[in-house]
Amino acid sequence: MLEIGLLRALHAVATGGSINAAADALHVTNSAVSQRLAKLERDVGQVMLERHGRGVRLTDAAKLLVDHAEQILSRVDAAETALEGHRGAVVGRLSIAAFPTAARGLLPHTMRMLRADYPQLHPVLHEQDPMVSVPLVVRGDVDVAIVQDWYNAPLEFTGDLERAYLLDDGMDLALPLTHPLSDHACVAIEDVARDPWVSWPRGTVCGDWLRHRLRGLGVEPRIEHAVAEYPTQLAMVAAGFGVALIPRLGRSTVPAGVRMVAVTPALTRQVYAVWRAETTHRPALRATIDALIATTTQLSDEPAIQAAEVNSAY
Repeated sequence: MLEIGLLRALHAVATGGSINAAADALHVTNSAVSQRLAKLERDVGQVMLERHGRGVRLTDAAKLLVDHAEQILSRVDAAETALEGHRGAVVGRLSIAAFPTAARGLLPHTMRMLRADYPQLHPVLHEQDPMVSVPLVVRGDVDVAIVQDWYNAPLEFTGDLERAYLLDDGMDLALPLTHPLSDHACVAIEDVARDPWVSWPRGTVCGDWLRHRLRGLGVEPRIEHAVAEYPTQLAMVAAGFGVALIPRLGRSTVPAGVRMVAVTPALTRQVYAVWRAETTHRPALRATIDALIATTTQLSDEPAIQAAEVNSAY
């Protein structure tokens, strides 16, 4: 008889491409994944993995089993969700993936709220870019993803996903104090389009959007420093290495040597939660979405989201 836990291990290796990735997705050790796969091989009497370079790959037998495992695991998840909904209990483990500023600006408050209201719920946070988190939700490796997109560059989804709007997050321009426009109250994006930029790497939602936005102005972007962390971006700006766009959500202290100014036209990203439609009636999921909406409603009334540190120098 095939055990669900063993099928999950095989499915995780198939989707993640390695035992390491499977262990991360299942929140177990590499050894635990290997042991489950060894037991699965004994149970079915066939080899599931074979060496391929420095890694492993699925055998034909494993690929056949994975095709069935996806359907089986989907039905099991649906059954568990239905039972949990019937019981009406907000319990169990719930995984949340969020891009960095949402992880910092939204999730601590949301998770604290959930812990206070539902002590038997165990929310777990993973910091991931939407390019990574959305496929994880589609595969069922993550329950909820907090994602972002831009009104002129919406995210494309695959799979049957639901979404809930959370908030609009404005961006401000970070300039070195030595920049000729640093004393302006507002700066047009066209006036800094040809400047050297400190920005996100390629393959990230924000990084790809900025390159698209600047090219739309007829300018080939000068992304001289590809930096994912906003505090590092601000440090590079303070040192005079370029300009940057910094979101208001989850913004940390602006360092000395940087002036934040409003940008025109206003640049705003939309933040929302996404989850698989088949889990919509799960009480734990509904409680989490409600807590996220409550958190963003509170934050939207605070100056940090409305006009965080604009026209300020530290």
